[in-house]
Amino acid sequence: MPNTIRLPSAVRSLSLPLALSATAALAASMPAHAQPAWPAKPVRLVAGFAPGGISDILARVVGARLGEALGQPVLVENRAGASGTIGADFVAKSAPDGYTLFLGVNATQSIAPSLYPKLPYNPATDFAPITIAAVTPVLLVTHPSLPVKNVKDLIAIARAQPGQLNYASTGTGAVPHLTTELFSLRAGVKMNHVPYKGGAPAMLDLVAGQVSLMFDNIPTAIAQVRAGKVRALAVAQSQRTPAASDIPTMGESGFPGFEVISWQGFLAPAGTPVPVINRLNAEIIKVLALPDVRERLTAQGIEIRTSTPAEFAAMIRADAEVWAKVIKATGVRIE
Repeated sequence: MPNTIRLPSAVRSLSLPLALSATAALAASMPAHAQPAWPAKPVRLVAGFAPGGISDILARVVGARLGEALGQPVLVENRAGASGTIGADFVAKSAPDGYTLFLGVNATQSIAPSLYPKLPYNPATDFAPITIAAVTPVLLVTHPSLPVKNVKDLIAIARAQPGQLNYASTGTGAVPHLTTELFSLRAGVKMNHVPYKGGAPAMLDLVAGQVSLMFDNIPTAIAQVRAGKVRALAVAQSQRTPAASDIPTMGESGFPGFEVISWQGFLAPAGTPVPVINRLNAEIIKVLALPDVRERLTAQGIEIRTSTPAEFAAMIRADAEVWAKVIKATGVRIE
């Protein structure tokens, strides 16, 4: 039996032309099936490093207040490993619907393309930048048992004991790793690299004396410096940081021009609707401007910085060019 279309009784009583016209009018008057307004469920925010590090701190502080602004919980998920690239790959392959976000860093977006010949995602094409969120100075710290008071002392020991000093990093290819390799290259020393899955576990082993030194983001390191559990030698930027104004810069320590900035920013999978990206950009910027959020983050040495999505994309491209030169100079490579 052929398929039949059953019209409403009021329409069936009309002639065929009038019936078709009435049917069209009836269809036009009925509301189209619309997707529920975003967000209609919790949003997942992926951090690529272990709990306790700068990415985790920023994700949880911002995520809590962002959830309030969106009217849906923002659930932080730590997917640590491979300098954050495991988490980045997960988000790159997630549905572009606004329900999975990523807190990206230099290592995942700017460094990885030059470091990994078989990177499973493309930072330039697999992500939609939302906004940069923060920049943090990088601090050179040592275990108190190491008999050094400044960078000059550290270089002297490293040269006297080639290959015997162990340094920690937040992961192979992360900013602390490449910063130490760049320092070693310029200082003419050789040290052993011990990678971890984030700043917190690396700092724990430094405090315990399992490693001798590391370059670390100030938010992870400054509490241990203030507690006397590690010794700060220098900050890797051109000017002293307000969070630790008593610590000299690398330039003051004999390394002019040695400046490294670690950044963190929010991204979504490529193809996420532009209205969602714009809403997230506006809400995250509002959250970062809240007095209590600013106070909590700046007290830990985190400098808040925001941008448009286009500005963030341009910053990532420029940063990638800088790190490509560092990787070439140091010879670091991950197969």
